[in-house]
Amino acid sequence: MLGNFTYCNPTKLYFGKDALQNLPAELAKYGKKVVLVYGSGSIKKNGIYDAVTKILAEAGKDVAEIAGVMSNPTIHKLREGIAIARKHGADFILAVGGGSVIDYSKALSVSVNCDEDPWEKYFVRFEEPTCETIPVGTVLTMVGTGSEMNAGAVITYPEKKLKMGKVFADEKIMPRFSILNPVYTMTLPKYQMVAGIYDIFNHICEQYFSGTDDNTSDYLAEGLMRNVVEASRTAVKNPQDYEARSNLMWDATWALNTLIAKGKSTDWMVHMLGQAAGGVTNATHGMTLAAVSLPYYRFILKDGLPKFVRFAKVVWDVRPEGKTDEEIAKEGLEKMEDWMQQLGLVLHLKDLGATEDMLDDLVNGTLILTGGYRVLTKEEIREIFRRAM
Repeated sequence: MLGNFTYCNPTKLYFGKDALQNLPAELAKYGKKVVLVYGSGSIKKNGIYDAVTKILAEAGKDVAEIAGVMSNPTIHKLREGIAIARKHGADFILAVGGGSVIDYSKALSVSVNCDEDPWEKYFVRFEEPTCETIPVGTVLTMVGTGSEMNAGAVITYPEKKLKMGKVFADEKIMPRFSILNPVYTMTLPKYQMVAGIYDIFNHICEQYFSGTDDNTSDYLAEGLMRNVVEASRTAVKNPQDYEARSNLMWDATWALNTLIAKGKSTDWMVHMLGQAAGGVTNATHGMTLAAVSLPYYRFILKDGLPKFVRFAKVVWDVRPEGKTDEEIAKEGLEKMEDWMQQLGLVLHLKDLGATEDMLDDLVNGTLILTGGYRVLTKEEIREIFRRAM
């Protein structure tokens, strides 16, 4: 492994069917004024809302609610939440939902006590908080983002057609605890489930397709990818399979809790392309990633050929006999495409509402990063989006 790094992840995880039993003890560590954040209301239909609010009441918490956090949380919704949390005098934020709800809650955490505009400070200038932050805890109901154990937040500005992410450096922004019960994920519609599955897989790819050294992180990544593929095939056939759903939940957490990035440069261009697509179309995050991934990987394949060969052989069991390295690598991506089709993922941006006349907005909304095998130009980004259409 190359380079120097520090690793610290302070999030405490409670995993399993009885995980929610640990919420009272965690709530006792924080103040009385709690802000409960959740999404469109599905937690009221499946009983999670009732279970959580009962625990909050028994703990003597004074609760204000921020409901209706959307799949691509907007800056307007964030500003609305800031006003609610300030009025309530929030001591603690409890996020009950998937990655969008948790991302939103972390953005709320760093904004409530800050006088500056959160969009400009965190998502344009990418600064760190200079004010007191509010601790966050989570009850996870959808897997994919890994937001339950990292310091990332993604916010959309619809009028600007921009979707921007910020990974905070301060470990206090990470959730203090996360409650992971795989059963909570079983009521999700298939579309959301498979979008989350691909989000998991691509998080691993973003860290894997970088660097050329013999890195422990890559071996961990390969094991996670193989498990995601295996568990996803079972979950698509039987969404109620606890073993498959629990494996996917655990894969998602470890895919993006910073562990497998250690000693790596990391790429993240698929996310930059996918977030640009999300900013223009408001499509589901995992689906935008699925639509741009293969065009991007095929575009950079020759630049990172040894790693794509390894990916094909280790993750997709491609037999190398009688084939060139380029043929092996391409077959690996073909097998990946077959798997994506089996899951029912969207493979073209046009199926998410994108059109050729959106190309300028797509290109302009894409940040260019330098950690992968190729540093893209604006024209190359345009070509990748054309191929993704």
